[in-house]
Amino acid sequence: MHNDEPSAAERQEAARIRRRWITLGEVLAVIGVLISALALWNSYAERRSNEAERTAEKAEKGTVSRILLLKASGDGKRLTLAPRDAEQIIRGQTILFPSPLDTKVDAVVAPRIEADWVKRAVKKAHDLGRKAPEAVGDARMPVAITTTFDSGNATLAETAIYDIGYKESGGGLFGGTEIALRGLSLVERVSPAKAHARLDAIWTARGP
Repeated sequence: MHNDEPSAAERQEAARIRRRWITLGEVLAVIGVLISALALWNSYAERRSNEAERTAEKAEKGTVSRILLLKASGDGKRLTLAPRDAEQIIRGQTILFPSPLDTKVDAVVAPRIEADWVKRAVKKAHDLGRKAPEAVGDARMPVAITTTFDSGNATLAETAIYDIGYKESGGGLFGGTEIALRGLSLVERVSPAKAHARLDAIWTARGP
C-alpha cells in the first residue's frame, strides 16, 4: 500500500522553506519601513529648508539700510540729489553752509542744490576776504546735509558733510558773478550735534 504521508525529512524541509519565506518577508517589511521613514525625513528636511529660505528672504527684504549715499546730477544751475539706493526715498533735506556764510536752506519739495544758493554763499565768502581759487579746476564749498529718508519700513535721518564742486566765471569786483555747479562729493559722516562745529572746522582749515 502506497503511503501519501510526507516523511519526517520532507516535513523538516518544508518547515525550513516556510521559515525562509517568513524571514524574507520580514526583511522586506523592514526595508519598506526604512524607505517610508527616509521619504518622510526628506520631505521634512525639504520643508524646513524652504521655510528657512523664506525666512531669510523676508529678513533680507525687511533689512533697513541706515546708510545713505547721495548722488547728484544737473546742468550747472541745479544739482538734483537722489539716493544711490533706489529703495530709499528722500522726504526732505536741510543744507547748512559754514557759519560765517550765514546760509541755511530747507529743500522740502525736491532734494536739490541751486546755483543761486551757492552763489550767495560764495559772495559772502568774498566779502569776508576768502579769495576765489586761482588754480585750474573746480572750487569747492563744504556743506552739512541732513536728510530724512525712508528705508524699508523705517523713517531715518542722516547728517553728512559734502563738498559742492563749482566753477566761478564772469570776472567782476568779487571774483565771479556766475556759479556753475559741477557735482557733489562725500567728505565724512557726522552726528547732527557735531555737524555745525565740524563744518566750520573744515571751512577754517582750508584757509583763505
